[in-house]
Amino acid sequence: MRHRIRAVLSTAAAAALAVTGLAVATPAQAVSPDVVVSEVYGGGGNSGAELKQDFVELYNAGAAEVDVTGWSVQYASASGTSWQVTELAGVIPAGRAFLVGQSFGSGGTVDLPTPDITGTIAMSGSSGKVALVTNSTALSCGATIGSCSAIPTVRDLVGYGTGTSDAETAPTGTALTSTTSASRAPAGTDTDNNSTDFTTGAPSPTACGEDCVVAGPPGIEGLFIHDIQGAAQTSPYDGELVLDVPGVVTAVASNRFWMQDPAPDSDPATSEGILVFTGSTPTVLVGDSVEVTGTVDEFGFSGELTTTELVSPTVTPVGTGSVPPTLIGPGGRVPPTVVIDDDQLSSFDPRTDGIDFYESLEGMLVQVVDAQVVGPTNRFGELPVVTAGAGPRTTRGGVVIRPNDFNPERIILDDALIGAGAMPAATVRDVLSGATVGVMDYSFGNFKFLATAPPALASGGLQREVTPTAGAAQLTVATMNVENLAATSDPAKFAQLADIVVDNLRSPDVLAVEEIQDNDGPTNSDVTDASLTFEMFIAAIVAEGGPAYDYRQINPEEDQDGGQPGGNIRVGFLFRTDRPIGFVDRPGGDATTPVEVTTIGGRTALTISPGRIAPNDPAWDDSRKPLAGEFTFRGQTIFIVANHFNSKGGDDPLFGSTQPPVRSSEDQRHRQADLVRSLADDLLASDPRARVVVTGDINDFQFSETMRILESTGSLANLISTLPVAEQYTYVFEGNSQALDHTLLSPELQRGRFGRPGFSYDVVHVNAEFPDQASDHDPQVVKLTIQSCFGRNCARG
Repeated sequence: MRHRIRAVLSTAAAAALAVTGLAVATPAQAVSPDVVVSEVYGGGGNSGAELKQDFVELYNAGAAEVDVTGWSVQYASASGTSWQVTELAGVIPAGRAFLVGQSFGSGGTVDLPTPDITGTIAMSGSSGKVALVTNSTALSCGATIGSCSAIPTVRDLVGYGTGTSDAETAPTGTALTSTTSASRAPAGTDTDNNSTDFTTGAPSPTACGEDCVVAGPPGIEGLFIHDIQGAAQTSPYDGELVLDVPGVVTAVASNRFWMQDPAPDSDPATSEGILVFTGSTPTVLVGDSVEVTGTVDEFGFSGELTTTELVSPTVTPVGTGSVPPTLIGPGGRVPPTVVIDDDQLSSFDPRTDGIDFYESLEGMLVQVVDAQVVGPTNRFGELPVVTAGAGPRTTRGGVVIRPNDFNPERIILDDALIGAGAMPAATVRDVLSGATVGVMDYSFGNFKFLATAPPALASGGLQREVTPTAGAAQLTVATMNVENLAATSDPAKFAQLADIVVDNLRSPDVLAVEEIQDNDGPTNSDVTDASLTFEMFIAAIVAEGGPAYDYRQINPEEDQDGGQPGGNIRVGFLFRTDRPIGFVDRPGGDATTPVEVTTIGGRTALTISPGRIAPNDPAWDDSRKPLAGEFTFRGQTIFIVANHFNSKGGDDPLFGSTQPPVRSSEDQRHRQADLVRSLADDLLASDPRARVVVTGDINDFQFSETMRILESTGSLANLISTLPVAEQYTYVFEGNSQALDHTLLSPELQRGRFGRPGFSYDVVHVNAEFPDQASDHDPQVVKLTIQSCFGRNCARG
């Protein structure tokens, strides 16, 4: 059976350029030796029209067949010089017409004869210009009579209607209507004078049909979807034309659909589903049994895996059918629980590699039963879940990462097929009751389970945590990322954050805050001051029943610290004014002056307080500079450093094409960690019993090289590592519970007395697991037992 393909090509949008008047006619080039424009009609679908569609008809007046593949029909407005292009493909036998269908209007009752080529140009129903060009490069001529005819690639030109700026000698001279076209005299008469070669009358489009279609390259017959998918990351038939591939439609989107073979093979490594990219609204429905002829294509973006698709399809309905979804989880296909990839994609192991497992289900209809939510629904309508057997689990229902386990069993549900807002707002520990069905897709560096109906949500009852109340002799130091808080933020955000400070953190003595923006937020201005943002936050805390706080911070240089453009985020300190906590102010701190360690009155001190750590070092380019402050409590000096290291932006995705993923952003954090640790080293070199707290959003894992550098000299120890593995997280990303925020202490603050520890540490889970979060990070608090100092050597606040 011979298969032919008809190309359907889009056109480029054009804007008309106004001209004034017509130039004096100049001689046109020699008449076309063969193919000419024989009829032009732009009234398709207009009011009063019978035909639904515009068209341009060509005619071969020569003695031999002409191959017009790579030629184009182009259109410009009556006075314009910007041309829209419809590329041609096929042959025109001698003495035959060739029909180029163009844009549809909203009216009309009669279809054109099936066009030989279809474009989308919306032509004027009264006046315009049409050119037949022997390539597909858009013209830029047409301002004066003869300007286009002088171009060698212009085979024929028709200026139809009146007031047309270019034509062969002169325009046809009569404005067209919804019921008239401009037609060339019989037998393709061409005198290079549009006004004499064309007459106005009723449209009479003629198509060529099969005789004008060039057969496409030989296609491959007899393939099934599992043959095309293969037991591999990419199709063994990539780039090949495949004929009459059978399947049942399982899901339909705006410009694509998925189909699946109802008679699978016995190999679970070969997917039975595939995406068919139509480029426009599909004409099929779920349950249609179809045969698809199309080209196999591996579609994807740089750094991502590719999706096997059938493109430029011809879809033939052959009946109806059904496909049962494949179960993922116990009793069905069980995903790997540790390895995402361990062979740099060099082999295909669906039983052991997470990437290969999901690839073996690509495009298939799948389901999970009683799926457990391990991350909140995000603003993109994505919801991460796992099935029974996933782990290791957090104490609150999530899944926590480990150095060599990033939980490939996570499944990301997506709302692409059910519409924005249809995915329920879920919290960690919630359950999706019963079966959730969808198709397996891939986008933005992740395999996605595109739900075909909104899941049923059952609450798991997860509550926000409250830290225990500290003792009177304990100094409480907390860190909190407030996620782009500005004076322009919604008052509800201020109230929600303030409620966390008062009710969940129990109003800590010192609060290191990250992501405080300047007073006008993301507005691109020269404002860097954040005094109003701090004051509004403090006022919100008081309004929630909390104590009065004071604050210290340093305004950054404009647009030098990264984050949301215009926001000028920074770190800072809030500290209570009703507790025996004092801030030691030493002048000189600004955006570029580095803080150093000195001795004042025989006591170790900071040269400036507050002061930024090495703010001119390239390690802090486009990143927040740490803020060091000198505090006093019960006569003792405590040095606190607030941090917000550079983000993980630019790192390879876990399920990307580079395996193992390259975390390029780590290099900068390694240099940042070295500078922060060096200040702690200097403090302890000056006073081995110095009390140092380093805290904040480090943007790296507890087992990372960044944290190893911070802890490498023994000056600091990370507290999150003292918790059970199931509690080591401050952030949830794509369903992975992980630690990005940390608090580190110097040895003196770790020591206890009389067999009691010197600190109590708590990650307070109030944000990361909930869809209605005030910030994407969870705060943490450390309660430090500080012995009172007596005598003249005590610090003075």
